[in-house]
Amino acid sequence: MNEEIDRRRTFAIVAHPDAGKTTLTEKFLLFGGQIQVAGAVKSNKIRKTATSDWMDIEKQRGISVTTSVMEFDYRGYKINILDTPGHQDFAEDTFRTLTAVDSVIIVIDCAKGVEMQTRRLMEVCRMRNTPVIVFVNKMDREGNDPFDLLDELEEELQIKVRPLSWPIEKGARFKGVYNLYEEKLDLYNPSKQTVTERVEVDVNGPELDSKVGEANAAKLRDDLELISGVYEPFDRQEYLDGHLAPVFFGSALTTFGVKELLDCFVEIAPSPRPVVAEERIVAPEEDKFTGFIFKMTANIDPNHRSSIAFCKVCSGRFRRNEPYLHIRLDKTLRFSSPTQFMAQRKSTIDEAWPGDIVGLPDTGNFKIGDTLTEGEKLHFKGLPSFSPELFKYIDNADPMRSKQLAKGLDQLMGEGVAQMFTNTFNGRKLIGTVGQLQFEVIEYRLEHEYNAFCRWEPVSLYKACWIESDDEAELEAFKKRKYQFMAVDKDGRDVFLADSNYVLQMAQIDFKNIKFHFTSEF
Repeated sequence: MNEEIDRRRTFAIVAHPDAGKTTLTEKFLLFGGQIQVAGAVKSNKIRKTATSDWMDIEKQRGISVTTSVMEFDYRGYKINILDTPGHQDFAEDTFRTLTAVDSVIIVIDCAKGVEMQTRRLMEVCRMRNTPVIVFVNKMDREGNDPFDLLDELEEELQIKVRPLSWPIEKGARFKGVYNLYEEKLDLYNPSKQTVTERVEVDVNGPELDSKVGEANAAKLRDDLELISGVYEPFDRQEYLDGHLAPVFFGSALTTFGVKELLDCFVEIAPSPRPVVAEERIVAPEEDKFTGFIFKMTANIDPNHRSSIAFCKVCSGRFRRNEPYLHIRLDKTLRFSSPTQFMAQRKSTIDEAWPGDIVGLPDTGNFKIGDTLTEGEKLHFKGLPSFSPELFKYIDNADPMRSKQLAKGLDQLMGEGVAQMFTNTFNGRKLIGTVGQLQFEVIEYRLEHEYNAFCRWEPVSLYKACWIESDDEAELEAFKKRKYQFMAVDKDGRDVFLADSNYVLQMAQIDFKNIKFHFTSEF
């Protein structure tokens, strides 16, 4: 069992939109032998789209809107990648994904440096002490000086950095990368879809001058001397504790520097780590199976209309057809066809180990945050759900298709894409999201996956907050006074829809015995 745990590497790739996460994922799959030709995110010549962007809307817009799960074997290691959306409107999905991984690779665009979304994701990593590796992408384009980038990373992400590969020139003059971890030089011919062989050269020998030119060779020797003077030697324990970030340079599109990143990653990255539950800490080596649901996806297979719940295995061994206890519903479930994923393609498996991500077919049993065990009552914590900031009423645009609309909304809300409230005053359905783009994604998916059509009507609200109180009389008085602004969520809990900050503050002052919650976990 320990052998299986030691060879697992489960990680997420996160970044600001357009930094190159999905392209990097494609190249990892290429090295892992899962695909023969790497797809492109935006390209007219390459007809194959990226493997992890499998939804139609992702192919059209060239952005990821949902986290894709992919697994492959590489040099004896079993690697589970989660390619996350970079767009801040889908940050919710990315934050939840970070609870299910053991380490993170952050991708940075060398011309733009650290952007806002990257800072927010780094804060989540820091809260959980998740080990981070930084990949500075697009070195084949003109960008910032590598030393300036390192300073910016330290300052903006508030973490010590240590380069483990170093670029020779950049933009059109880009010659390759020197691998500090293995002390070898790799020269590449740029190729978007295939991998060229590497050349090994001694840095202090005359051969380097003939390969990259005398000026570049002299500059590389100076840079390496400066790095060893300024930065302390790489310490793996500091990286595992989340205090030090190794930095790699390269270009995912032209497959420069990606193999160095992957080779070093499988050696230094952590195998599955203990997970904190409310009752105790669960170690991966324990005999009994435990796991939690961190993501739901409807319609992975358009022919079957089924939902899939993604379960992260925390301890023990998951076996097909075994009875497992669903804690929230307090009932025993068996899974006859658990699956493993390559984005949209899936294959049935008989067992899974800690660190693995298993897809469980769902017929309405699961919600995000649910725990499965072999009988012990455990609750894994830290799966945030949000208080929405944008609201719209949703109406049925085609009366003949009200069933399809109801089914579609039910499954999409189960994914945690957005939250749905029913106004108790007029019975209308209200959708709340974190970003404008989510409304477009919901409308698109309702139409193309469920054949249902909707109309939006904007409504001006400040915040939705869940309310509860031990004082029944006061709760009733509050509901009577605010009856036009009361709603229930899909679990039937009371929600107050405040139309301004002032109204919310006055309500909190007037009703002392009512608790106002801004996340749905309480």
